[in-house]
Amino acid sequence: MTMPLDPVIAAIIPLLPLRDPATLTPQSARDALRALAASRAAIPRPPVASAIDTQVKGAAGPLAARVYRMSDRQSPTVVFFHGGGWVAGDLETHDRQARLLAIETGAVVVSVDYRRPPETRFPGAFDDGFAALRDVIARVVEFGGDSTRVGVAGDSAGGNLAATAAIACRDAGFELAAQLLVYPVTDVAGNYADATENARFPSRAENAEGYFLSRAVMEWFSGHYLADARHGTDWRVSPLRAKSLAGVAPAVVTTAWFDPLRDEGKAYADALAAAGVTTKYHDGPGLIHGYFGLGEASQAALLEAQRARADFKAMLERGV
Repeated sequence: MTMPLDPVIAAIIPLLPLRDPATLTPQSARDALRALAASRAAIPRPPVASAIDTQVKGAAGPLAARVYRMSDRQSPTVVFFHGGGWVAGDLETHDRQARLLAIETGAVVVSVDYRRPPETRFPGAFDDGFAALRDVIARVVEFGGDSTRVGVAGDSAGGNLAATAAIACRDAGFELAAQLLVYPVTDVAGNYADATENARFPSRAENAEGYFLSRAVMEWFSGHYLADARHGTDWRVSPLRAKSLAGVAPAVVTTAWFDPLRDEGKAYADALAAAGVTTKYHDGPGLIHGYFGLGEASQAALLEAQRARADFKAMLERGV
C-alpha cells in the first residue's frame, strides 16, 4: 500500500501552473514556469562555487547552457536537460535543480537549453540533446576532466531527452557512466489520447487529473512536440519502444505515485533491468510529478530526491 498524498504537497497543488490545457498557449506555459521560479526569489539559491553561462553545440547551431561547479578539482560531468513538456522550461526554471545536482553529486553540471516546440518540432529537442552531449564529451577537459565519468540527467521531458540521448550514445559508441531519469516520459505512442495505449498504463487513468500534471496536459505537450502523431512510436521520443536497451548506461529512475507518468516510468526501469542494465528505482510514495522542485517545502520530496541523487552519485563515481 502506498503512502497517502503528502499533505504539504496537497496544499501546494492549487498554486501550481499548467493545469488547464484549454487555456494554455506555448508562451503562457513558458511564462507560468518562469513566474513560478521568480516567486521563489526571496529563498536563497543553493550555493555552488560558480554558475557560468556559456554555449554548447546543438544540432543546428549553438545552444545556451549554464555550467555549475563545486570546485576546480577533477570531477564527473553531468549534462542536464530541464523539464517543461518540451514546450516550456529553461535554464532559469530549473536553476535550483541543477544546483542541487552539482552540490549532492560533486559533479560539474552542464544545463542545456534545447530548442522547443512548436517552433522546433520532433526530433529537434532530441537532436539538440544528443549533439550537446557529444560536444560536452568532446570538450570534457573543459568541464569535469574525466571522460570515464560522464553522465546525463533530466526531469520529465528532460528525463525523456536524457533517456534517448543515453540510447544514442550507446549506438554511437560513447560510454556514459550513469543516467538519472526523473519521472521521465517514456512512451508517447497515441499522444496520451488513445484509449488502447492509455490502458497499458493504469496511472494515466488513476492520476488523470487533480495532481498537478494531468493526462490532458500531457496530450497537449506531446501534440506540440510531434508534428505527426505517428512519430510517437519512434524510440527517439518513446525510449520504451527501443528495440534493445542492452548496454545503455546504468540508470536511476524515479517516479511519483500521484503522476499519470508513473507506470510508463516504472515500465522503463523494469525494461532496463530486464536488459541487464544496472538500475535503481524510486517510486515516490506520497508525491506528485515535479517533486524535485518542491524540496524546500516538502520534507518527503526533499528526502526522495536526495536518495535518487545519492544513487546517481555512486554510479558516477564508479565510472565505466
